[in-house]
Amino acid sequence: APIGAGLHQIGPQWPLYGAFVIFIAGTFLAFTMPPKVDSAKGERRMQLVGRAGKKRQRPSLRSVGPSVFNGLQANAAHRALSGFLTFFLAFLLREHPLAGQSAAVSLAIVGVSAGAGNAIGTAVGAWLKARAPELIIVTVLTLALTAAVLAAVFFGGLMVAVLGTVAGFSQALSKLSLDACIQRDVPEEVRTSAFARSETLLQMSWVVGGAIGIALPLNGVLGMSVAAGLVATGALFSVRGLLGAARHGAPHPRVA
Repeated sequence: APIGAGLHQIGPQWPLYGAFVIFIAGTFLAFTMPPKVDSAKGERRMQLVGRAGKKRQRPSLRSVGPSVFNGLQANAAHRALSGFLTFFLAFLLREHPLAGQSAAVSLAIVGVSAGAGNAIGTAVGAWLKARAPELIIVTVLTLALTAAVLAAVFFGGLMVAVLGTVAGFSQALSKLSLDACIQRDVPEEVRTSAFARSETLLQMSWVVGGAIGIALPLNGVLGMSVAAGLVATGALFSVRGLLGAARHGAPHPRVA
């Protein structure tokens, strides 16, 4: 972000030039990785053994067990919230900056808040280590929902910054917990596929959230209410399953 701000001082087009250079460098580094990194050799299909000893006939994301599946639903809500806030606030704060601030400063405040929250979430995740990931996901989902509801009720600069911080924190910690569930519950032979499919779904959730943010009228209270609705939807589908998995233990899938 500081580099982008510095390039902007040269001209409005220069941050795009900088982004182009970064993507070219990333593409080069991707092609220099060992071929085995992106190899599916040895990967096998995974099926979940049911209570009656029968196997599911069509492996899917549902076949990874309740902790991973419900954790993925919760994380999809976090990513949708992130995409929504990114685009909605970008347009909203450009037209209606925070009180006493310019549009650029308003965006910077929200961006720094989200970045700080993300960094704190990563640090807390490293500190928690082996704690129950299902309970962590439920906790941060509840935290994000609370922040979104408060931002809708008491809409203003402070609450928008708080929501950005909480959203960044919750997304980072929830994703680390989902990764922990995948590492714990998914057999090594299919773990790569589980990570790839889950990350694809999360990226698409971010896109959906961003599309909703673009489509909405630039009304702060309405936007924060929709943000709360996105998180509430994720909570509705995932919290019960996560709490049940944490209480009883998730059935461990086997490779077919």
